[in-house]
Formats: sequence, structure tokens, C-alpha cells
Amino acid sequence: MSCDEFAIQAENVGKCYHLYERPSDRLKQFFLPRLARTIGLQERQFFREFWALRNVTFQVRKGEQVGIVGRNGAGKSTLLQIICGTLGASEGQVQVNGRIAALLELGAGFNPELTGAENVFLNGAVLGVSRAEMEARYDQVLAFADIGSFINQPVKNYSSGMYMRLAFAVAVHVEPEILVVDEALSVGDEAFQRKCNLKIQSLREGGTTVLFVSHSASHVIEVCNRALWIDKGRLMAQGDPKPIVSAYHKMIYAAAADPAKEEAPDSGGQASQPDAEPGRSIEVVRAEDEAYLDPGLVSTTAVVYPSLGCQIVAPRLLTLDGRRVNVLAGGAEYVYAYEVHFDTAAAAVRFGMMIRTMRGLDLGGGVSTTAQRSHEYFAAGTVVEVRYRFRTAMEAGVYFLNAGVVSIVGDEEKYMARIVDAVMFRVLSRPDRLATGMVDFSIDPTVRARSAAG
Repeated sequence: MSCDEFAIQAENVGKCYHLYERPSDRLKQFFLPRLARTIGLQERQFFREFWALRNVTFQVRKGEQVGIVGRNGAGKSTLLQIICGTLGASEGQVQVNGRIAALLELGAGFNPELTGAENVFLNGAVLGVSRAEMEARYDQVLAFADIGSFINQPVKNYSSGMYMRLAFAVAVHVEPEILVVDEALSVGDEAFQRKCNLKIQSLREGGTTVLFVSHSASHVIEVCNRALWIDKGRLMAQGDPKPIVSAYHKMIYAAAADPAKEEAPDSGGQASQPDAEPGRSIEVVRAEDEAYLDPGLVSTTAVVYPSLGCQIVAPRLLTLDGRRVNVLAGGAEYVYAYEVHFDTAAAAVRFGMMIRTMRGLDLGGGVSTTAQRSHEYFAAGTVVEVRYRFRTAMEAGVYFLNAGVVSIVGDEEKYMARIVDAVMFRVLSRPDRLATGMVDFSIDPTVRARSAAG
């Protein structure tokens, strides 16, 4: 296969760090081994080796979007730094074909003493774009970053979110052939993350290769062609995203329940074999259900209303058999459940739920009973479990669930308790879906053709 087909080729890449017990050992390592070689004595090592990466081999084709999953400290960020050339490999080699733009860490490539505007041109120069080209794209960068008059302030005064907005805006407007993104985007708000994801999608559709690290494994499944799983510096598996993520999740959950299982996770597929070699492709991993729990998919925008006599506790999504999930298969049925703890007695009570989009649009919801037939009375100390069975009739994407309890307070119905954006969840795409738009109304199309003469 021609090398021109690949944007990135990594072969037996390894990165070793020298760890010293004491500062004096670093000085000894600099002088004493040289002295020992000079006088013919055996050399002594004053450090211990730590391999952040070892024997990592993979290829990324041009135009692919590849996600990297793995626990903290697995070596993901080290690998991206080596690919981008900001860190040298201790062994092996990496070949990159094309202009590369990277978001490796917050503020990388920015001078904190310069203004945002000055850093736009500085960062562009670092990425190999002339000042004239950056001037032509400057307005687009500013519009995307959307930080207003702060563009003329030193970036040392920026919040982490403003830093990332500007850095991402520059990176995606220099027309990169390869875009490398670390977990830095996690500092942005959810609306900006969605904006970034749409921009990445448009870049990919234009032929840009995208390589990124994400703690949201469901995002990897939804948008990536392939996935790499790295653990303890080694490439455990690579292949289609869903089986890779399934194997990764089974490993980390097994390790949490029983640390002895960590070295030999039961992935249900090829990766579970004791003699499986790190880096081999996983083609099929059995899954009990398409739905699963993504630990990184957690709402950061939840708003808890002041209590008027009760508390909403433990809002969660479940499969019909009671397994907790937050990544759901399109068109399937699930249960949204929460508990209500009554601190005071309440009459004429109703419970409710609502599904919202990322942009805050209420798609639809339900209540436990009509206003005319509300639950008559709950004594103080009562705990009520509320469950709503529903079908994922919406298009693929990220959504939120609200929870609420209303009662007659005085002469009107008011919220006793309410949580907005209580649960965040993702709906996976369905390859057989015929519906268009936001909601699947179970439309049954019929197409009949007749001859022109008829």
C-alpha cells in the first residue's frame, strides 16, 4: 500500500523517561558513566526507566477520524505530542504527511504577555501560515472564537474557556491537513463543544484527517472511523470504534470490581485471549446491549431549584432489565427513574419529566397523572420512586433530562422540587433509520412507480 494513502504512520514508537530518586543522582548520571567509560570501569545507572509508550504501531489514512481511548496516564497525550513533533520518541519513528495543527494543552503556542489578536498571528506563524493569509482569515477566527473585546487583552487575563476558544479557532482556520486534538476541548461549555464538533465534522468532510483523545467514549463511537485503545503505554487494540470501546469499558469496570482482573479483561472477543498481542485489531466484541454507561458523559449544567418540601434524588437512565446506561440505541425503550424524598406532607402532587436538546429546546416529556387526578397525599418521610418508560425516537445526538415535582401551594400549582439538565445522555445513530429531522414519527413511506404511458 502506498505511503501517500496515509496521513500518519507510527512504527514501534516508544518513549522512555529517566526517573531519579534525588537531584544529586541526575548530576551523577551526567558525569560518572562517562568517567567509568574513560578509565575502563563498569558503568552504573543512577535512574530507573519508565516507559510511557512502548512498541506502538498504527497507521491513519488520509481523511479518517480516529479516536484514542484509555485511562489517565495510559500514554495518549505523550503519543499525540510525538506525532506533532513537540516531543521526541526514544525509539521507533513517526511519519506525518501534511500540514498539522494541534490542540495539545491549554495555551500551547500562545505568549501570555501578548494580546489575543497578536497571538492569532503568532500561532498562525507557528503553524506555517503567512501573516497575509492570517489577515485574510482573521475575521473568521474572531467570529468563531466569540470572545468580544477580550481579543485586545493579554491572554494571561483569559479564562481557560477563552483560551481554548481562541486556540481552537486558530487551529481550524489555518486549513490543516491533519488536526490533532487532546482533551483540551473539555474546558469549553457544551454549546461551544457542539460548535467545535460541527467544525471538525466539516473539516473531515473536506478531507482533513482528525486524530483526537476523548474521555467521552460514546463520542468516539459516533464520529470516528476507527479507534485506538492504549493502556500502560501499549497499544492494546485498534479497529472499529464500538468493539474497541466495549473492550476498554469491560476492562476498566472489571478492574474496579476486582483489580486482579485488570491484566486479563474479558472483552468477549479477540482481546480476551490470554496470548493476545497488544495492538492487534479487534473485529467483533460481543455486547449484551447496544446501550452502555459512559463515565465521561455527565451533565455539568444541572440547575437544582430551591426545595419547597421535597428532594429529587438519584435521577438515572436504565435499561428495561435495570442496568444503568447513558448511551442509548436509537429506537429502543428505556426507563428514566428518580426518587422523591418528602420532608413535609404534600397534597395534590404530580411528577414530571422533560427531554431537552443541547440548545435547550424542549422535545417532549410526560407527567405521572393529569391535574384533575393528581396524587392526593404524601406524608412527611415518604419516599416515592418515579419511573418513566420511553422510546428514543429522536435523531442521534446529546440530550438532557429534567425532573420535577409539583403540588398545590396556596392557591396555585408550584414546583416543590425541580432539576434542569439532571441527566445527560447520548443517542446513537441507526444505519437503518429512514426518518429525517429531529424526531422519528414512525413514518411508513410507500413508493409506487407506473409507466409514463399510464
